[in-house]
Amino acid sequence: MVGGWPLPAALVETARRFHRDGGTPVEPRRAATVVLLRDGPDGPLAYLVRRASTMAFASGMYAFPGGAVDPRDAEVSPGQAGPSDAEWARLLGFGADGAAARAVVCAAVRETFEEAGVLLAGPDAGSVVGDVSDDAWESDRRDLAAHRVGVGALLADRGLVVRGDLLRAWARWVTPEFEPRRYDASFFVAAVPDGQRAREVGGEADREVWLRPADAVAGYRSGAMGMLPPTVSVLAALCGFASVADVLAVSPGPLVPVTPRVVLTDSGARLVV
Repeated sequence: MVGGWPLPAALVETARRFHRDGGTPVEPRRAATVVLLRDGPDGPLAYLVRRASTMAFASGMYAFPGGAVDPRDAEVSPGQAGPSDAEWARLLGFGADGAAARAVVCAAVRETFEEAGVLLAGPDAGSVVGDVSDDAWESDRRDLAAHRVGVGALLADRGLVVRGDLLRAWARWVTPEFEPRRYDASFFVAAVPDGQRAREVGGEADREVWLRPADAVAGYRSGAMGMLPPTVSVLAALCGFASVADVLAVSPGPLVPVTPRVVLTDSGARLVV
């Protein structure tokens, strides 16, 4: 977007103070975000939730399911379906760090199940689980969200493997340096598997919507939908596709991390890349 993005008023003083005091950026945590897609009558629809006002990060903003990598995400067996750890490292721009790549992919699967009730896993590389909304699955999901069990243990108990081949690496964004809470977030796209339904179950949102990417971007531009720059950018890149299959056929190649920088003015601040 030409001219960048206006910085929310609540963050302007934080940015000014960081630059005035010569602040030291905190190390960003790795995170994973998944854009769930389904076909609509006029092209793909993307699943978005509005983060509750009580959330410490991005409250009131529309976002995709996702979150920081949990240490136990790295404990998942490397025998997942889809790209190897080394190939994921290449696709995500992680160099030769296959273990970090595996953890991010597994975090993507875990967070999507925790927050949207969609599980990208199956008994083998040729199948995926169906409905995961019954009481037994809900008990597992709650245990996962409460950190009573790791995603690797949950899948092993169910005889499932991560279906990494259902994910496509799409973008990678790093929180600006002035923010006290920073993430190096890998964005993926994925179709909701047949028999499953995305639903807000994580307790972190107060609204959920399925929208065409173009309509979501229009909502942002009109001021009706608050979004952080990565969300708007990812949605803008998804405009114009005729189907979910067309989106999944795209291979952006190794992701290059984008870290917006702040341009301060007398009247406020903007984020630019």
